[in-house]
Amino acid sequence: MNDNKVLDVLDKPDAGKWLALSLQHMFAMFGATILVPQLVGLSPAIALLTSGLATIVFVLVTRFKVPAYLGSSFAFIAPIIAATENGGIGSAMIGSMFVALVYALVSLLVWTTGPEWIMKFLPPVVVGPVIMVIGLALAPTAVSMASTIQVDGVAEYNLLHFSAAIVTLASAIICLMFFRGVISLMPVLIGIVVGYIYSAAIGILDFTKVHEADWFAIPEFLIPGIDYDFVVTPTLLAIMVPISIVTISEHIGHQLVLGRVVNKDFIRDPGLNRSLLGDGLGTLLSGFLGGPPKTTYGENIGVMAITRVYSIYVIIGAAVFAIVFSFIGKLMAVIATIPTAVLGGISILLFGIIASSGLRMLVDHKVDFGQQRNLVIASVILVIGIGGASIQFSDTFQVEGMALAAIIGVFLNMVLPGRSNDSLADSKTE
Repeated sequence: MNDNKVLDVLDKPDAGKWLALSLQHMFAMFGATILVPQLVGLSPAIALLTSGLATIVFVLVTRFKVPAYLGSSFAFIAPIIAATENGGIGSAMIGSMFVALVYALVSLLVWTTGPEWIMKFLPPVVVGPVIMVIGLALAPTAVSMASTIQVDGVAEYNLLHFSAAIVTLASAIICLMFFRGVISLMPVLIGIVVGYIYSAAIGILDFTKVHEADWFAIPEFLIPGIDYDFVVTPTLLAIMVPISIVTISEHIGHQLVLGRVVNKDFIRDPGLNRSLLGDGLGTLLSGFLGGPPKTTYGENIGVMAITRVYSIYVIIGAAVFAIVFSFIGKLMAVIATIPTAVLGGISILLFGIIASSGLRMLVDHKVDFGQQRNLVIASVILVIGIGGASIQFSDTFQVEGMALAAIIGVFLNMVLPGRSNDSLADSKTE
């Protein structure tokens, strides 16, 4: 048992401590949650609102037993951009809802058959390289955002803007490397704040929208059938749905790590089926309102590990704060003025960390690349995913990039001889 805990899952803090601890969790997820919509053209306000609502849904579905916060998922950045290019932002929202359906179906299977099979179905030798593809495929986007500006529709290198990206990146790195405690868990937020201040100092900010914004503003909803028309196509499903392989793996990993932090077995109680369903319903609600797909956040798990406060009420408080903040028009206007270079600078670190986390998974699980089987699976996934390979079945249906890489990775793992018994449950991540 964890005898050092300050507050257990169902313990209620007093009012003052509750307020402070919930704000701390809200700021831990804030930077990453608003960054995703900034990168894909969605509303940061709706991303904040839906993160709070999705977290409350998750808490209810898991019977107040799992203290996890749901924020915007980075795994869907490239798929959302691709889906938007193929049919508008509404298509991305519909794709997000189908991802939620996959979560529900997997949850049903886990409920009826147990969780062991899914952990064996998604071994580290498949999941690790796919996670690496997610980060590395986005690398050119991060560099372009950091170093170029749009002039008459053409991207041109700009040293002044690039300096803002470098300051942002350096601030986030310093936060990670030289600080301890909660500060080290908020490099994204702190990096963006420092980069923003530097951008104001060198005169590349435009505060017109901030002056014009009201203090109270309703987030920009994108509701299917009201704000946009939609058509479900095979290509849309092929772009979005296969990424579920990665996010479900991420979900399982987070549940295992959180269980070790809190010293509870969340895979058994309340059950992986309930946590998957809660995650999926959160994503469904988010997609219906116009927000990005959701995932449990490692930043908030880190906060719990440091503070030893596991109270579900603190997580609910953070969700309520996120909902309230989403209606503050001035704050959302400030977020809208963040320069692309600042977002690019922090993206260099974030996308690199995503890729490195895939590599870390391979190292933690001691995946043996002396075995030709593992070498083949990882190599094929990396080249197909980063190279942007595609299979076009018709004018309206193609599978490409990381989605194709994930599907082929799972297929190769199933058919190649010498399959290992290693699974995500054996993770050594702390």
